[in-house]
Amino acid sequence: MSAEVLALDVVAPAVSGFIQGSVYGLLGLGLVLLYKSNRIFNFAQAEFGGVAAFVWIFFDTGRGVLPNLPTPVAVLLGILAAVLVALLTERLVVRPLFNAPKITVVVATAGVLLLLIAVEGFLYGGEAGSFPAIFSGDAVNSGAIRVTNQGVAIVVVLAVLSILAALFFSRSPFGTAILAVSQEATAARLVGISVERISALTWGIAGFLAGVAGILLAGTIGLAAPGSLTGLALVPAFTAAVFGGVTSLPGALVGGIVIGIIESEAQALIPKENLPGAGKVALFVALLLVLLVRPAGLLGKET
Repeated sequence: MSAEVLALDVVAPAVSGFIQGSVYGLLGLGLVLLYKSNRIFNFAQAEFGGVAAFVWIFFDTGRGVLPNLPTPVAVLLGILAAVLVALLTERLVVRPLFNAPKITVVVATAGVLLLLIAVEGFLYGGEAGSFPAIFSGDAVNSGAIRVTNQGVAIVVVLAVLSILAALFFSRSPFGTAILAVSQEATAARLVGISVERISALTWGIAGFLAGVAGILLAGTIGLAAPGSLTGLALVPAFTAAVFGGVTSLPGALVGGIVIGIIESEAQALIPKENLPGAGKVALFVALLLVLLVRPAGLLGKET
């Protein structure tokens, strides 16, 4: 196998998978954060990112009566919208169900997902629309391997947010409080920690992570429709969270990157006529193997 063929068949998919997996990791980080604090999986996580993407494009293009704002301002408004939707979900849906069975809360988040898709469809329409890359141009383009500036931005954002998350949970009192609530909510209440405030903070952070991921992912794909980001990224993000360990924040990031590379390599190396959807099949095979060998995930601990 020549060096050029190796680059085309192995290295190039690994690079694109790393970038795609970084987005999965951001979404997975939010899923793990909510699982640690509330012991639920949030089915609306990816669609929080969809909300951010649509609000961004609405203000970036001046849709309807909305003003045409500079892209950085539109992006910021999109992320803020994702945070607001996450906070409203926590306050109006999750908090009233604090004492309900966890499965009830999980089903409620699925209801939030359907509601968000319906609202997006009402405001935007059911057809896919164009979402331009925030960072245009190529950082690397050697023929065999192409890395866009958007892809570099995704990796940089993942690295920065990973460092900030590590500092937040190890150095800040709010991060310590979130970890305390995740381990024993009753004991946390006894020492004066407001479980309700911590829950709102956790959902706000999850909304922020989803908003960043949604905007970067929509710009990378170039097209998006109501619910499309959930269809594209929710299952890989869930897989990344479980793969890395649903109790491990670093595990979600590592799991996302590994899942992205596995999916991309399978799509590149396995012909479609031999195995349609090879990337998704490889993704679930990898997840199954991890669950059989290490049920807690690569970096997770038994709960």
